[in-house]
Formats: sequence, C-alpha cells, structure tokens
Amino acid sequence: MSSSFDRFQKRRLISSYFSVVLSVFLVLFLLGILGLFIINSKKLADDFKEKIAMTVFFKNEANDSILKAFSKELKVAPYAKSTVYVTKEQAAKQHTDIIGEDFMTFLGENPLQNSFDIHLKADYVEKDSIAKVEKKLRLNPMISDIVYDKQLVNLVNDNIKKVSMWILIISGFLTFIAVLLINSSLRLSIHSNRFIIKTMQMVGATKSFIRKPFVIRSIKLGMLGATLAIIALIGVLIYVETSFPDLGILDNKVLIAGVLLSVLGIGVLITWLSTHFATQKFLNLRTDDLY
Repeated sequence: MSSSFDRFQKRRLISSYFSVVLSVFLVLFLLGILGLFIINSKKLADDFKEKIAMTVFFKNEANDSILKAFSKELKVAPYAKSTVYVTKEQAAKQHTDIIGEDFMTFLGENPLQNSFDIHLKADYVEKDSIAKVEKKLRLNPMISDIVYDKQLVNLVNDNIKKVSMWILIISGFLTFIAVLLINSSLRLSIHSNRFIIKTMQMVGATKSFIRKPFVIRSIKLGMLGATLAIIALIGVLIYVETSFPDLGILDNKVLIAGVLLSVLGIGVLITWLSTHFATQKFLNLRTDDLY
C-alpha cells in the first residue's frame, strides 16, 4: 500500500513539474516570437519603404554631361539608397512591352524623356522629408518633372504607426498573460506541498530556509522551459531564413541574441518571483486554513 501511494505521489510530482515546464515553454516561445517580430518589423517596414521609387524626368535639352553630373550627385546624396538611369529609348521599349504595340510607329518620334528612378533611404520616405528632397531636386533647371506615389507614402507611414501601436498593446497583453499562467502553474505545484511547508515551519525552520529549495527547483524548471523555448525559436529562425532568404532575418545577430537571452532571463525571473510569493502565502497561513 505504501509503495503504491509513493508511486502515486511521484506521478503527481512529475505531472506538476511537466505542467510548469510546459507553461513556461509555451508562454516564452510566444513572447520570443513576438520579440523577434518586433526587431524585424522595422527592417521589413524599411525594406518596403525603400521599394517606393521617385522618378526624376529631365528635359530633352539635358545633355550627357548634365546627366552624368546628376548621377554623381546622387551617389553622394544622403537620401539616395540606389538609383537607376533609364534612357528614353529604354523607357519606350518598356512601354512597348507593356502595351504590346510600338507607339512610335504612329507618333513618328519618341515623346518620352530620360529619367532617374531614385529609391530613397527609409528615413526619407516620410511626408515632410520626401517633400524636402523633391523641393531640392526641383532647383535643377534641367529637371522637367518629379513623380512618386504620394498617397502610397502616406498610407505606408500611417499603417506602420498603427501596426507599431498594436504590437505594443499585444506585447503588454501577452506579457501579462505569461505572468498569470506561469504564476498559476507554480502556485498549484507549491499548493500540493503546503503541509510539508507548514510542518517544517512548526519544527522551527526559518522562512528563508523553507523557501530556498522551492525557489531553486522552480528556477531550474524555468530555465528548462526557457531553454526549450530558445531551441524552438532558433529552429523557427533557421526555417524562415532557409525559406525566405531575401528577408535577411539573421542579419541582426546582436538583437536576436538579446531576445534569446531575454527569454531565458524572463523565465528565471518569473519563476523566482512567483515561487517566492506563493511560498510566502502558505508560510503566513494558519494551520486550520491549510484545509
């Protein structure tokens, strides 16, 4: 009978440990995914912004020396990430390929102009900044027109601000849920040992002495859950990098390492605090209240 009861208690203990590790793993994995998304969201937003092109058209009077001088100016310009020079002949060919008909056969001449497609750096793809760049470029008397999608620029920036706000809200909500879930699992684990805690207290053991083994055990379980979460996050990073190499998700290794270390730190911190307060509660209870 005694050995059967011991086996039952052992199974309960293992089940309790497993639930704690599983809770820590799932919560920290979700927080880690969110953290990785946050550090890469700016990069993804910047990449999208830098795909928006500003096209600068030159008058037909602009000769090769003027165009070359402008090209050199763009290479050192702080706002230009990349530029592509498109001759009017290349533009005509592109139009022909798109519409499937050579429009110059009935026009008799090429009405298009030489142009530069300028991809601005992400910091300059803002309503005010891009307007300043446009104003500066228009000072060149050889430039006939500057075209870019103003509505798209405003839409992108507005949506990025909205997404960033929701990310912060979701981050706060998930962190709160994480603390509740892990705290709940640890409280249930310690609740099953409440009689042992009270017995040790009755024979004269100090609160810190009673609390110490429970805290150490919980920290170990937290570290185990956090380690499993880190392994899973590394697996996700490798999968995304292999499947979508253009995203360059592993480029910022310092921030990624920071997120993984934060996952480990949060796992240890939450389990330590939760265990400390849970044991304190049972230490302060009267013996009659244990039932």
